[in-house]
Amino acid sequence: MNANTDFRMPARRFTATAAATVLAAGPMVLGGAGSAHASADHGRASAVVLRTGLDVSLLNKTVNVPLAVSLNEVRAPRSVERNALTARLDGVDGGQPFSVLRADVASAKATVSASGAEASTNLTHARIHVPGLPLLSLIEVGQVTSKATCEAGRKPAASATLLGGVTVLGKKVTLTVGGPTEVKVPGVGEVRIDFSKTRTTSRTAAASALELHVSVNPLKLNVADVEGTLTLGSVTCESPSAAPASAPASVSAPDIKPQGAPAKSGLAETGGTSTTPFVVGAAVVLLAAGGAAVALGRRHRS
Repeated sequence: MNANTDFRMPARRFTATAAATVLAAGPMVLGGAGSAHASADHGRASAVVLRTGLDVSLLNKTVNVPLAVSLNEVRAPRSVERNALTARLDGVDGGQPFSVLRADVASAKATVSASGAEASTNLTHARIHVPGLPLLSLIEVGQVTSKATCEAGRKPAASATLLGGVTVLGKKVTLTVGGPTEVKVPGVGEVRIDFSKTRTTSRTAAASALELHVSVNPLKLNVADVEGTLTLGSVTCESPSAAPASAPASVSAPDIKPQGAPAKSGLAETGGTSTTPFVVGAAVVLLAAGGAAVALGRRHRS
């Protein structure tokens, strides 16, 4: 008796364990893998106080020097700010350092976060010089600012403002947003200025406070012939991309009927429910385990 009891208990335990394993496997298969959550892009922003793209020809065009200067250029996704007040170019003015820009305030800032991206510049009491005109400023401005904002879920915006007077090649001028302002000074050169150029899309914004197209050749002597473009207060931004919404896992609920209620349709008609393979599997395991227990019991008694 003790031997039979000791023998049957493991068989029963095996049967119960096998059935529980099969039934527990069913919900895991039905549930499937969880939905992936894509990380959102936090956007981008950039700002620069001054950028030049000038070609400088010296001494009757025997020497060509590109004047490419960027002052306080910053880019994010990492928020940064710079505040240098001067920009210099070496080897132009008789081999000596040449000061392109001087200002009381010259700052550029770019910031990004999960909620949006923003870039801004501020230039105050600035004077810009080009080779060939050591004593005459190409342009002088009181204060000019620019800003681009790209917030998540909102329309991007860009703007530029001008405060105080503007002097170009020694002449006071009034700038308008509607079109370029042209300044011509005989014996010196000419400058065309575009004020507050902005553009936006569904996710981006950009602004340039001042864009200058320069052509300077004092007295037509070809001592210093300067051609090209110069930009003050350039900013750009791009709004964060929205993370895709996570789709809920598709789970088929088992067709549960009250005890004793007759089924309306048979397995052959409907093909069974989503839990049918697991119920059948559990039954097979139970039958196999029970048969094995009975066979082993008879063999032990014999």
